[in-house]
Amino acid sequence: MIIGTRGSQLALAQAETVARLLKEQGVETSLKIIKTSGDRFTDRPLHAVSSGVGAFVRELDEVMLEGEIDIAVHSMKDMPTIRPPTLPTAAVLKRDTPFDLLLTYDGTSLDELPEQSIIGTSSLRRAAQIKRYRPDLVTQDLRGNIDTRLRKLKEGKYDGILLAKAGLERMGWELEGEILSPDFFCPSPNQGTIAVVTRAGTEAEDAVSRLDHTDSRIATEIERLLISELGGGCTTPIGSYAEITPDRKEIHVRAEVLSLSGEETVGINEFIPMAGGIEKARELGSSLVHMGGKKLAEEALLQLSRDSCDSDDLHE
Repeated sequence: MIIGTRGSQLALAQAETVARLLKEQGVETSLKIIKTSGDRFTDRPLHAVSSGVGAFVRELDEVMLEGEIDIAVHSMKDMPTIRPPTLPTAAVLKRDTPFDLLLTYDGTSLDELPEQSIIGTSSLRRAAQIKRYRPDLVTQDLRGNIDTRLRKLKEGKYDGILLAKAGLERMGWELEGEILSPDFFCPSPNQGTIAVVTRAGTEAEDAVSRLDHTDSRIATEIERLLISELGGGCTTPIGSYAEITPDRKEIHVRAEVLSLSGEETVGINEFIPMAGGIEKARELGSSLVHMGGKKLAEEALLQLSRDSCDSDDLHE
C-alpha cells in the first residue's frame, strides 16, 4: 500500500511511524511525497495560504481520490472540521504530548523574558495567547520546518519561539524548554495527534482501523465538537482540549476563542461525564457560540481579510 505524506522531516517521521505500525500488522507499505500549498508558500503567514484552511491536507485528499495513494498521514490539527465522507479518518493514533513549548536562546522562562522580547510563531492562536499573557512582548510570524525555526532562534532573530512539543518528540529531539500550561495556552484542537486517512470501504481502511486508539479518538472528536459551530479553523485564534480523567468517568474540557490582539476572550473550562460526553460537548459548543465566540471568530476573519488586502495593495 502507498502512504502519501508531505516531505518535511516531521511529516516523514509521522508517516514512518504509521508504516512501522502497519508492518507489525503484516502490511507492507511504501512512501510517496506530495508537495502541498502549505509547503510551497513559506514566504507568507499560514492564514494567507488558501485562507489557511486545509493548507497541508487538500492536495493529499485529491491524489487519494485519484487513486495515486492508499493512505494519507496528517497532523490531525491541520485537518478541517468538515471532511469528505468518502475519505474517513480510519485511525487516530495514541496521542502524544498536546501542549505548546517555549524555546528561548538561553533558557529564559516566559515570565522572565524582558519587555519587548520577540516571540516567533506561525500560529494566530499562540500569538493571541502570548499577547493576552504578556502584552509587553512582540510576536512575529515564523514559518519553515523545525530545523529552520531553531536556526532562526540560534541566529538571534527571535528571543523565543513557540512549537508543539509533540513535533520535537516525534523527531526524537530532547530540547530544554518550558511546557506552557493549557490553563493559559489552550492547545489547538487535536494538537499532538496523528490522523490516518483512507478511502472508504477499501482494504486500506480495514488495515489502518486496527491502529485506532479509542480514548484519543474520543478526545479529539470532543475537541472538534466544542469548536464546530465557530468557523474559521486554523485561520482564527481558537483552542480546544479534552482530557479523559484517569478513572475514565469524566472528561476535562477547555475551549476558547480570542481576538487577534488577545484582549478579548470567550471560553469554557469544566468537567463533563464520560457517558454522554459527545452530546454534552455539542451543548458546550453551542454555549461557546452564544457567549460571543462566533462573533469573535468572525471579527478575526474580517480583520485578517482587511490586513491581506492592505498587504496586496502594498505589493501592486
